Amino acid sequence: DVVESQEHYKSRWRSIWIMYLTMFLSSVGFSIVIMSVWPYLQKIDPTADASFLGWIIASYSIGQMVASPLFGLWSNYRPRREPLVISTAISVAANCLYAYVHVPHAHNKYYMLTARALVGFGAGNVAVVRSYIAGATSLTERTSAMANTSACQAVGFILGPVFQTCFTLIGEEGVTWKFLCLQLNMYTAPVLFGALLGVINIILIFAIFREHRVDDMGRLYKSINSDGEGSDVLDQNTEGSIDHVAVVALNILFFVILFVFAVFETIATPLTMDMYSWTRKEAVFYNGIILSVIGIESVTVFMVVKTLSKKTGERAILHAGLLIVLVGFFILLPWGKKLPNIQWQEIKNNSIPRTAPSEMLAPFWSLPELQLPSNHTAEPVGCPVTQSWCLNTPMIYLAQYISSDVLIGLGYPVCNVMSYTLYSKVLGPKPQGVYMGWLTASGSGARILGPVFVSQIYTHLGPRWAFSLICGVVVVSLLLLEIVYKRLIPFSVRYGRMQE
Repeated sequence: DVVESQEHYKSRWRSIWIMYLTMFLSSVGFSIVIMSVWPYLQKIDPTADASFLGWIIASYSIGQMVASPLFGLWSNYRPRREPLVISTAISVAANCLYAYVHVPHAHNKYYMLTARALVGFGAGNVAVVRSYIAGATSLTERTSAMANTSACQAVGFILGPVFQTCFTLIGEEGVTWKFLCLQLNMYTAPVLFGALLGVINIILIFAIFREHRVDDMGRLYKSINSDGEGSDVLDQNTEGSIDHVAVVALNILFFVILFVFAVFETIATPLTMDMYSWTRKEAVFYNGIILSVIGIESVTVFMVVKTLSKKTGERAILHAGLLIVLVGFFILLPWGKKLPNIQWQEIKNNSIPRTAPSEMLAPFWSLPELQLPSNHTAEPVGCPVTQSWCLNTPMIYLAQYISSDVLIGLGYPVCNVMSYTLYSKVLGPKPQGVYMGWLTASGSGARILGPVFVSQIYTHLGPRWAFSLICGVVVVSLLLLEIVYKRLIPFSVRYGRMQE
């Protein structure tokens, strides 16, 4: 056995911390412009509508879904520094492109679409990050490392909009540098800041990151992309086949977990506007506060599950997390007799324009300005009559909504960490790049399909059908977990090299 030296231990964990930073920057790259995409799009290309905005938002996840398996495959056969540096460089270049999408005289919206897709493509390095951490940690270290990774990702999503808010102080006009053809304003400064962070990340990868590989018991050995100390003798620990039934099941469970959370994120604004007669400004403000609290709650949960999993095991916690999510969506089912307020219920003719359901379900940053009649000074509030279910579906009480937010904010991070951890343990010492790529791709696919699903079901059938179907999906995932429960064990345990 090769005993790990203190210097090697420090180097290994320094490299893991660089991976935490990479994960953080990947999520910041998504969230730092999300609040300003719609107004910037309207400014650079008046021909763009809300439906095109949907493509721009989705392009990030599409790019990540395509890139994740490719970068994962690359990391299986070459030093991981290569895909990490190239992917981060792509994100830096894409952010710079985003800052210059105002320069062309036509088709500006397509340049923005390309820029966001490339940022997502660069974020495909998430698969490399997860596979490296899985290979550089022992079984006893794995859960804690995966929880830290997810916490860094969550903090990135939280701080991105905070950075964006700070840059609004520059204003829409900002400063123009003609010799660079660059407008430094509230729309371009965030992405240039993201590009700067990406450059720093590349420098740290070259300066600090090193390849390290340990087996499930923490012993060193070399792999094809390792440049550190190790022993070829321990390569025998990779003998044995991966349980592909467990792998497929965990991919499905991870898809469901990301799918239901994407539904939750998408439905928050239109649901509260319909049920509580909130204006767009109120919905953005209140839901922003709620989502920030949920983000803080999630980071806390990530820290707690590291300790809790040592006592109960990952499978039991994943089961509990899914049950909490199920209860969270079950609480959202409408009950009682009180109906939501209807938009301008006293107006019986069609002379007053209504907000189309598709617009009500667009993200809050994409809502177009309503054209109000001259005798109205405020935007319409309440449930639009164009959604026929508003006339017969009871409202969801605010206490229900808040309780559901708290439960989903508790269950989602638990499921997220445990699914990643179990997945890496099932794969064992085999190269995990491609497998982690598929897991990341399944999550990206869920984030694309979730909003599409809820926009159709909620608009046409209402919250009762939408949340009932989500509850059904979670119940099916719980049944799947029960079926494969005994197979979700570490690779080394499966082949008798370690005791569970």
